[in-house]
This record gives sequence, structure tokens and C-alpha cells, in this order.
Amino acid sequence: MASYMTLSFAFALLACTLCLMGDTSSAQLTHHFYSKSCPQVSDVVGSVVWAAVAREKRMGASLLRLHFHDCFVNGCDGSILLDDTLTFRGEKTAGPNNNSVRGFEVIDMIKSNVERVCPGVVSCADILAITALKSVVALGGPTWKVKLGRRDSKTASFSAANGGAIPPPTSSLDNLINTFRAVGLSANDMVALVGAHTIGKARCTSFKARVYNESNIDPLFAILRQSNCPPSTGSGDNNLAPLDVITPDRFDNHYYKNLIRKQGLLHSDQQVYGGGSTDSLVEQYSRNPLSFNMDFASAIVKMGDIRPLTGANGEIRRNCRVVNS
Repeated sequence: MASYMTLSFAFALLACTLCLMGDTSSAQLTHHFYSKSCPQVSDVVGSVVWAAVAREKRMGASLLRLHFHDCFVNGCDGSILLDDTLTFRGEKTAGPNNNSVRGFEVIDMIKSNVERVCPGVVSCADILAITALKSVVALGGPTWKVKLGRRDSKTASFSAANGGAIPPPTSSLDNLINTFRAVGLSANDMVALVGAHTIGKARCTSFKARVYNESNIDPLFAILRQSNCPPSTGSGDNNLAPLDVITPDRFDNHYYKNLIRKQGLLHSDQQVYGGGSTDSLVEQYSRNPLSFNMDFASAIVKMGDIRPLTGANGEIRRNCRVVNS
């Protein structure tokens, strides 16, 4: 009887352990992960980001976008930073990233400075998360406590980056909701996170079809955008326009006000407002910037929990562009 009870207890303990191991990756991320091993990391990252944004306001949006595009493809693991090698093709040249994501040199500088003060300690994936915060704050946006403890992947996936994980500018509302839901983010999270389009710019090729062909667009706004985006295929495709025509270099709630005026630059932007299930939240954010700031901060922390590598998984890259040899 005693041996039976001992065996039963052992099985129960094992089951409990396996249960606790089920999905602990995000739980292992903490706000104080580097409090002893690299307490100055936030200041080191912030100094480089502030200098980069001071030189070019658009860089803030670009650095924020790196965190988004990294997390949506196989989780927040720094894979977007890896250069191509002879044995694999990375994510940088995938459709959603090619001629879109930038700021890699700024990340290189941040990593170099961090390595000088805390060699081999801070992951590139965590640097992206801290950089996103510092970029938003540098442009007047909200702050939040960044959860840290991610490790870096040893590979990247061109096919995954091309596989629809990152919603294209042609997305419908349903596609946006489903794409965010696929990584554990709600429709409300999506509406808050697309508010990041209050900063940054888009290439003509991303909005050409909208400004020439769509009807749910303010006519004067369409004419304005047509002025630097010729209709002919290939002509002016790389010309840039601000995603927020009112305050393009400030992180605020004007993006939502623009949507109500039918001045969303991308097709996917305007899909968030125009008779669908997310209209009421757009209206709320347009009236209440504090509500937007709070929900954006909450949603980006939640996004940072997407499938991080922790514990003994992955590595801490010495150079964000290449895996350790």
C-alpha cells in the first residue's frame, strides 16, 4: 500500500511539473531581468536611440517597426536582425520587410555599446524591445515597463516571414483581426497597435492603389497623396508619404482622427474604421489620447510575450547580424 501511494505521488508530482512546464516562456520574462547583470542597459540603449531620432525623426518609427516584424515571425527572438548566409536566407529580404524595415545600423551601434559595458549578457531580442520603448518615448509617446529575458534565435525563416504572419497594407479588417489573433493578440490589441502608424512613412507602392482607386477616402487627401505618387507602374514607387499627415513625427492619437476623416494612408489603415466592429474603439481613441496610450502600452507588452526563447534555448549573440561561431 505504501509503495502504491509513493508511486501515485510520484506520478502526480510529475504531472504537476509537466503542467507547469506547459508554457512558461513568457512567465520567465521579468521587468528586472538585468538589474544585477547589466543595470545600465536601459540608459545605454536610450542614449543611442535619442541621438538617432534627433538626427532623423523617422528612425523612431523604423526602430519600433523592427520589434513588430520580429515578434510576428516565429516570436520575439531577434531573427529579423540576422543577415543571409551561405546556408540559409534570412528574413530581411522577405516581401513584408524588403525596402520596409530599416534601422539595422542603429541596432548595431546599440549592441556594440551594450557589449562594452555588459559583454555577453543582453540579447538582441531584448535590445529590440527596449529600443521600441525608447523610440516611442523619444517621439512623445507613452512609457511602459519592458519585460526582459529573451534569448536570440540561431536561425531565421524567409518562408515564415513571407507566409502571411505580417499583415500586408492590402489587408481587410478580418485579415488584420485573424493575423493578430494567430499570435495571441485580440482585436482590441490590434486596434491599439496599428496606432503605431501615427509615426513613420510609407512607400508610394504601398498606397498607390488606394489613393487612385478607392472610394472610402477623402478626395482632397487623395489628391495630396497622388502629387508624389504617380499612377504609372514602377514610377515613384519609393517616394515616401507620412502615415499621419497631421503630426507625422509625434506619437499621439491623430492617426485615429485621420481614419474618421477617411484619411488613412494605407488600405489596411482605413479598414480599421468604416462600418466594422472596431469603429467604436477608433472613436474612443480619437477622443481620448490617454486611453490610447494606456492600451498601446499594454498591447505592446503583450506582443513582447509572443514565443520568446528563454532559459537554455537560443543564445546571446555577440553581433546581432550573425549567430555565435
